[in-house]
Amino acid sequence: MMRRLLPLALMLLAGPALADGGWIDRLRAGEIPIEAHADARGRGGMVRAAIDIPAPAAVVWRTILDCDRAARMTPGVKRCRVLSRAADGRSELREHLVKWGFFLPTLRSTSRIDLEPDRSIRFTCVGGDIRACEGSWTLEPIKAGTATRVTYEMWAAAPFAVPAPVLSGLMRRDVPDALRALRRECQEAE
Repeated sequence: MMRRLLPLALMLLAGPALADGGWIDRLRAGEIPIEAHADARGRGGMVRAAIDIPAPAAVVWRTILDCDRAARMTPGVKRCRVLSRAADGRSELREHLVKWGFFLPTLRSTSRIDLEPDRSIRFTCVGGDIRACEGSWTLEPIKAGTATRVTYEMWAAAPFAVPAPVLSGLMRRDVPDALRALRRECQEAE
């Protein structure tokens, strides 16, 4: 477990904080600041990005967790399903089928999701083809609660070698696309 948490801890400490003036200015301008790094051996990487969404945190929360919308919002996701849910609603086991490109195989990922309603979603890979990942969605109410700042952070180990520039390029393209789709879906949900 410590081996899995170390990359996440390093990811959180290594990059500029979202409170950094440059990130905040970019968010206020409607941009999506992103930091993405593939490991040199092509076995994974980390990504951190943020977006301001003109919808309350409760709307954003429901939209992120809506499996029916996953394929519309996240590039490569072909299917999402909840395998089990804790009686108290604070955790779930989810499965995603992901296909990133024509030449890459379809991957199955099973994750444990820990939920803090309208505030955060933390996930950890527990099975499937992607066996090592950690990440979170953090929701921060802004503009008197009429909007939400969403921060997405993830570290994952790839199940096969991918050239670092390719992996970094995929993250830099797909994560902002997913965040823009999340914003669109939240606006349609209101």
